[in-house]
This record gives sequence, C-alpha cells and structure tokens, in this order.
Amino acid sequence: MNRRDLLQSVPALAFIAAPLQAQMTSQASSAPAGAVYELRVYHCYEGKLETLLTRFREHTMTIFERHGIHNVAYWTPTDDPLKGKTLIYLISHPSRDAATKNWQAFRDDPEWQKVQSASEANGKIVEKVDSTFMTLTDFSPHI
Repeated sequence: MNRRDLLQSVPALAFIAAPLQAQMTSQASSAPAGAVYELRVYHCYEGKLETLLTRFREHTMTIFERHGIHNVAYWTPTDDPLKGKTLIYLISHPSRDAATKNWQAFRDDPEWQKVQSASEANGKIVEKVDSTFMTLTDFSPHI
C-alpha cells in the first residue's frame, strides 16, 4: 500500500473504531457493582500440569460456570522456574460473599468430586494454590 492510499484510509478507521470503543465502554460499565476478580496460581507436582490442564479444559471450566464462577483467562508461564508446572488463571464473582458461596457449591458438586477423584487416581496434581481477590481500579481497561 502506498502512502496516498494509507492516508486516504485513515478516516475510514474512525467508522470502525467508534463503534468498537462504544461497545467496550458499555461492556466495562455493565460490570456489576461489587464484582470481584480472583487470581489463582496452581503449583503442580512434577509432571502433573498436563493432567491439570486436561481437567480444566474438559470439566472444571464448565462446572465453574454452573456455580457462578465466571472464567476470564488462563495462562501457563513460558519461563523457568514456573514453566511446565504452573497454571495461572483469572475468574470473577458478583461479590466477595458470592465467591464464598460459589466455591462451596463447587466443592459440593457431585460431578466435581467425581472428576477430581478420577484425575487424582495416580496421585495429587496440585501441590499449592495461591488465591488473591481483587477489584478493578477506576482507570483499568476493559476486561
């Protein structure tokens, strides 16, 4: 693309960007007041990360949603010392009180109990869990 074509297309970007910005603003403002995010870090036993990822992919995420735990994002580190043995994820709850109730309902869920037992038939998967509850700042970009 030459410079002239590029400059002529710039005004067209406004037609694309404005509706996108409006959509992002309305989504950000539609977050319920009091909503909390929970950052969780699962430290796996050696060689168990793939088993944990499979459990989340095939079962846990669906069970979370059923109990009001909203899946936001999941990551695995790319650098040592956490590479290959850590799952980091972000979930949200309508409130801190709801989080307590959501987690209890999740732990009591018969399907979860069955999935957990089956996935840990050859030993525990997770050695340690770190959990941090957070709220968005007033300057946070849309999630």
